[in-house]
Amino acid sequence: MALKARLDLRQSQSLVMTPQLQQAIKLLQFNNIELSSFIDSELLENPLLERADPGQTFAESGDGAVGNGEQGIDSRTSDDFSDREDRFGTDRLTSSETLSTGDSSPLDCAPDALYNGEGEISADGAPVAGSHDYTAPYSGGGTGGSGGGGGEDLPGLEQTLADQVTLRQSLDDQLNVAFVDAISRMIGSYLIDMLDDSGYVAGPLEEVAEALECDMADVLRVLKAMQGFEPVGIFARGLAECLELQLRERNRFDPAMAALLANLELLARREFDRLRRICGVDADDLSDMIGEIRTLDPRPGRTADGEPATPVIPDVLMRSAGNGNWHLELNSEALPRVLVNEDYAVQIGKGLRNREERSFLSEKLQNANWLVKALHQRATTIMKVSSEIVRQQDGFFNHGVSHLRPLILRNIAEAIGMHESTVSRVTNGKFMATPRGVFELKYFFTTAISSSDGGDSYSSESVRHRIKLLIDGEDPKKILSDDKLVELLEKEGIDIARRTVAKYREAMRIPSSVQRRREKKAGVS
Repeated sequence: MALKARLDLRQSQSLVMTPQLQQAIKLLQFNNIELSSFIDSELLENPLLERADPGQTFAESGDGAVGNGEQGIDSRTSDDFSDREDRFGTDRLTSSETLSTGDSSPLDCAPDALYNGEGEISADGAPVAGSHDYTAPYSGGGTGGSGGGGGEDLPGLEQTLADQVTLRQSLDDQLNVAFVDAISRMIGSYLIDMLDDSGYVAGPLEEVAEALECDMADVLRVLKAMQGFEPVGIFARGLAECLELQLRERNRFDPAMAALLANLELLARREFDRLRRICGVDADDLSDMIGEIRTLDPRPGRTADGEPATPVIPDVLMRSAGNGNWHLELNSEALPRVLVNEDYAVQIGKGLRNREERSFLSEKLQNANWLVKALHQRATTIMKVSSEIVRQQDGFFNHGVSHLRPLILRNIAEAIGMHESTVSRVTNGKFMATPRGVFELKYFFTTAISSSDGGDSYSSESVRHRIKLLIDGEDPKKILSDDKLVELLEKEGIDIARRTVAKYREAMRIPSSVQRRREKKAGVS
């Protein structure tokens, strides 16, 4: 067969991951903290982007930017949004349309890009009563400045804020007050450096004496004095000593408590009969002693110098609208308001002199418009997913965790016409504030436990809840084994294996039936 060259023309389709598409995917999976950091960097790099005034509306903005209550949307960012310019005239929009939640109550379509089932933003809207009342930021310093008061010598408000004192700084201050001689302070500084994250002295004291070439008696003297520093329990050489220091501070350290601290391994194994004999107390006294130990802090260093707990800022706010309806809206504090300053673009465009400058301006304007559009699409997608979750888990919000339905990503993806990977990105790191608490969106996705009678499946979370209720209500004289729990659950129509019951019980940190029998017998809860 002869070989010859031939030219063919074929058509094919492929998905190209453009930089803008990659950025849209990143924006979708960002949580509110990561999104805020990303927006800050974009504001620094793009001169055409600016953060919108929280109270600004379309009528007040002179550059054609419009807001949807959470993000500023420029009316000229895309042809897709040109016909929606009159829809975002208020900071809060609401819709009178209701969405069915399936078997039970409808879901009240709420403001801020709430999905209405057709991929559109609700057009008919009115301001919602009780919307956020934003106030002007404080302006510190300056003469004659409004809200600041005072003259130029007065510091700004941000300069009057106290710095967070670290554990090291606090211990150094206490060390300087406790000792005046240089040798004691040097030993104390060395001991501070030896503290681990929990506040324990990590290492032998002989190391201190050898490194500083001092007497061991001086090291022990300084250590004993520093064990009285705040927080109580610091500079302990182990868990038992840490608890002892805190009990001495409360004047609750006696021979019985000393015997208990010397046998903490028995407490960990829940051998309460042996502990009663060793401590020489009855069941009630032992129960009180254990309860007091539970109130102590085993890691005083981590509590004092740990990172401050970052409060969860919900992305979606949910409240009851009455008559079984639910009202959803995006949290304005979790989403930045960004708009494109086209007036500034026009102004600097008149002074451009060469092709490179015009190309730079065109690129920045295109990126700014696309970013604003991507932020709006992100907000809309979050509301689509959230509203569908509320529809399918309506029983949970009305009746509690026992009515949590089994749910997987595919159920939501098929309902809203999106890919499972998109739903996964939206639910990761996003939180919803509900009347039952603040939950991550992923919380509502649980595996299914089949029904023994062929009925609807049960959510794994609701089964866990049921196991906990059965154990909490068990008779102290008839402790429920895992096999007995399986039998009781089967009578309720839940088909579950023994190993699954054991796995759920251990995940909830519930002891085995043997350990619970010891506790109940000893009278220790």
